[in-house]
Parts: sequence; C-alpha cells; structure tokens
Amino acid sequence: MRFESWSLHFYRLPYRREVVWAYAAESSSDYALLQLVADDGTLGVAEGVVKPTRTGFSPRSLALTLEDVILPRLRGVELSDAAAVSRAFDWVEGNLSARALVDNACWAMRAAAAKKPLWKQWGGQQEVDVLWIVTRQKPALMAAEAAEMCSRHGLRTLKLKGGQGLATDLKVIAEVRAAVGPKVELSMDANRHYPQEGIGAYVRAIADAGVTVVEDPCSLRPDSAFETLQRECAVPLLVDFPCVSKEDARLFLDRGARSLMVKPGRVGLSEARAIDALCAERGATVSLGMFYESALGAALSMQMAAALKSRPVLPHEGSFFLMLTAQVAAGEVKGGRYRLPDEANLEKLIDWEAVKRFKL
Repeated sequence: MRFESWSLHFYRLPYRREVVWAYAAESSSDYALLQLVADDGTLGVAEGVVKPTRTGFSPRSLALTLEDVILPRLRGVELSDAAAVSRAFDWVEGNLSARALVDNACWAMRAAAAKKPLWKQWGGQQEVDVLWIVTRQKPALMAAEAAEMCSRHGLRTLKLKGGQGLATDLKVIAEVRAAVGPKVELSMDANRHYPQEGIGAYVRAIADAGVTVVEDPCSLRPDSAFETLQRECAVPLLVDFPCVSKEDARLFLDRGARSLMVKPGRVGLSEARAIDALCAERGATVSLGMFYESALGAALSMQMAAALKSRPVLPHEGSFFLMLTAQVAAGEVKGGRYRLPDEANLEKLIDWEAVKRFKL
C-alpha cells in the first residue's frame, strides 16, 4: 500500500460541564480527523485533539504541517510496514501530534487491509477495563460525580485530579471514598502542580489517605531527585508528562521508574508499543492514558490494551468520551468495561453527518 491522497476534517464537541484542567478551563474539545487513502483504495482514519495551549498547534498550523512537512515523507513508503513508516520520520524533530496522527491512521489502514481489527491481530480481549477521571471541582461535586459515574457505568477505579492544595486534595479523597465505598480503587494526578521541595510529604499523605497510584505530583526528571522520591513512595509513582518517547522511558527506567504512562493519542501507537515493550523488559508497569479522545479516537487508542506486554497499573483512561454530549461515532461503557468494535475499517464507524454538523 502506497500513499495516494488524504483529507482532514475539524470539529468541536461540547462537554456536559465545564472541565478545569491544569492549564485551562474548557467547555469543549476540538478534534482533527485525518483520512489517508492508499493507492489500492484502502482507508485509514485517526483522530487527534486540537488544543493550542496543550498541543502547540491550531487547526490551520496542523493542516499546513501535515501538507508541507509530514505527509510528503510518506511518498513511496510501504504503509503496511510499520517500521518503514517510523523510519520516514526519523530525522523530523518536533511535530509530535502530527506524527502521532499519521502513525495511528496507518495502523488503522493496516487493520482495514487485513479485514481484522488490531485487537484481534494482537491477540487481545474485546472488552477493556476502564476508569473515570474526576477533574478539579469542589470536593463535594467531585464526590457526587464519582458516585454517579460508578453507579451508571459500573466503574471500579477512579483517577482524581489533585493540585488544589494538600488539605483540599485530602478532603477530595475522603469525600469520594465516602461516596463510592471501600471497593473502588483511587489514584491521584496532581499534574505537576506542587514544587519538588517537600513533595515526599505530600506523596506520603495522599498514599496514607488511600490513594494506590500517585501521578506527576511535581515536575519529574530522570535524575537523583526522582530516584529519591521513587524510594520514598510506598505506592507506584506514575510518570506521565515528561515521557513521550522510548528514549524518555529508558532514562526514567534507568533511574528506577516503576510505572510509565503510554498515550497512543499523544505519541502514536508505534511509540506507545515501544515504551510498553521496554517497560515489560525492565519489569515496570504501564498506564494507558487518554488524550481527550472522543468515542472515535477511543475506538483506535484502546486497541492498544490488546497489545500490552507489561502489566497495567491502572485500567485504561479511554472512557473520557463519556464527558462529551455529542459524538461522531458510537461508544459506551458497561460494567466498567469498553467493548472494542468488531469492525476492522474504522471509517465505517464514522457518522459523517455529525462531522459536518460540528464542523469548525
């Protein structure tokens, strides 16, 4: 299969409430839908999020980067060969999201060509355990949402967004625990909110409060300070933000990291699989993270759950699409699990009228 043509579509999908991230408050997400066409007519589609503050590009700059920088490098490349596609970008620095979008579309194309979804090719299970991310709000509101989502979707694990101050973070943990009961697992992600000085005390406090995984409590680097924090942390210390490549993963693992985040929507399935393979080799665990995917994006990124070689430290975060009030593809969570589609050609799942309706 050789690259023949492409198209790019942008749309905005609203949230059911305002979401406060570490970098901004939002009421919607903007998405880019890339469609690649091979010379034999095979289609590959992938979705990426467009958040200038988070990803560093706008719809216009992404389109120009794809047209002028990324896609020309696919000319003459055998798209069925994942290694060949990766080599095509070996000398391209930056443009992580654009490269991930193309990489994921190529994986979708391979599945469509094989007429067999990736999760089947990789020998995985069709149903994937997922968790719910409870974003920053007042503790009572976070507790109410946690209870509602666990009851409605049968979820058994929650990730609580911290970073509201130690006292508030501890209150969140206590109120959520009271709302959902003792059997629901709780993790906390502070999104690097706290200074490194004194971070050990913060980590011990939230672990003592019942959190089983601590993610990015401060800015993490693969250095001696990380080694010290890792030793002091009685629960897994999950590295997310600074780990976007297998090279990053290797540096953290060399410093004793026990758990790394892999985000197919952020780094592409190829890089995510490479990070996972390295973790398996070193005996570390992984967490499959969301990158704001709608139900369409989740249908591809969650296929990664079937390819894991290492043990997951938490269920997949791909249930974020439940935050959206509109979709361009179907998706649901029942009994705490997401069911991967039987359809190998993900383009067939797309509601193109919805793509037009929510077009930017």
